[in-house]
Amino acid sequence: MTRAELQEKVVQALVSVAPEVDPATLRSDAPLRDQVDLDSMDFLRVIVEIHKQVGVDVPEADYEKLGSLASTVDYLSARLRDTRV
Repeated sequence: MTRAELQEKVVQALVSVAPEVDPATLRSDAPLRDQVDLDSMDFLRVIVEIHKQVGVDVPEADYEKLGSLASTVDYLSARLRDTRV
């Protein structure tokens, strides 16, 4: 899966949890929870959606690595790469 496809999957996960999100306004380097105003439960729902769409398990210890859109795509890309080896 390309980085662009991963980013699209993350955006889809965000929109499924917070339909008021305008994907065009998302900055890749800004904290997602601040941009989208996600509380803890919404954040967990986004992680579940990402898992459904991408198939990557995100352990709780790694939640902090999903701070921004860019860092989330980086994390998912690395995890997918690691599973192919």
